[in-house]
Amino acid sequence: MEPSFAGRRALVTGAGKGIGRDTAKALLARGAQVVAVSRTQEDLTSLAQECPGIETLCVDLGDWEATEQALSNVGPVDLLVNNAGVALLQPFLEVTKEACDRSFDVNFRSVVQVSQIISKGLIARGAPGAIVNVSSQASHCALKDHAIYCSTKGAMDMLTKVMALELGPHKIRVNTVNPTVVMTAMGRANWSDAQKSEPMLRRIPLGKFAEVEDVVNSILFLLSDQSAMTTGSALLVDGGYLVG
Repeated sequence: MEPSFAGRRALVTGAGKGIGRDTAKALLARGAQVVAVSRTQEDLTSLAQECPGIETLCVDLGDWEATEQALSNVGPVDLLVNNAGVALLQPFLEVTKEACDRSFDVNFRSVVQVSQIISKGLIARGAPGAIVNVSSQASHCALKDHAIYCSTKGAMDMLTKVMALELGPHKIRVNTVNPTVVMTAMGRANWSDAQKSEPMLRRIPLGKFAEVEDVVNSILFLLSDQSAMTTGSALLVDGGYLVG
C-alpha cells in the first residue's frame, strides 16, 4: 500500500530538477502540502504550473544569511528532504578553494542549517517528524575526480547519525538514501558514453543504473510511518554496487 502523507507538510530542497522535483510531486500526489525550494526561479515556475497548489521558495542554500531569511517564516514543516547538491568534479591535485567551499556550503552546511530550522520548529510544536538526507554511494567508496564530492557525502552520512542520536528523543527520525548513478537528465548526459558507463555497470550486480523513481520510492518509505523504527540508517539504492 502506498504511504499517505495527508495532513503533513513537507519541504524539499533542490526541488527544481531531478530527484527533488519528482519527490515534491510524489509527496503532493500522496496528500502532503509541499514547499519546493530551488535556487532557479524558472524551474520553480514550471513546477508550480505543473502542480497547482505547490508552494515554491527561491533561495541559494549556499548563502547562510539568505537561507536564514527565506526560511524564517516558512511555517510548520513535518517532513524534510535535503536534496540540494552540487557535483564539482576535479582531480585531487587540482581541487580549488572555490570548488571546496561551494561543495561543502551546499552539500553539507545547508543540511545543517535547514535541518536546524525545521527541527527547532518541530520541537517547539512537540510534533514528530522525519528527515531524509539525499547522500550517495560515493560516501562509501572512492571515485576518481570525486575527492570533494565523496567527502561532502561522507560528512553528510555522519551528520545524519549524530542528528538521529540527538533528535531521536524528540521523535524526529533522520536517515539517508545513498543511490548509485541516477538516470536524471544530467545523469543520462554524463553517463551516456559506454566507455565511461560500462566499467561502473559491470560492478553493479543488477546491471543497471538507478531510475529517479527508485530513489523517490526510497525517500517516501523513509518519510512514512512504514519506517517508524528506522533512524540513523543509510538506505543503499545502488543495485548491489557496494556488496563486492
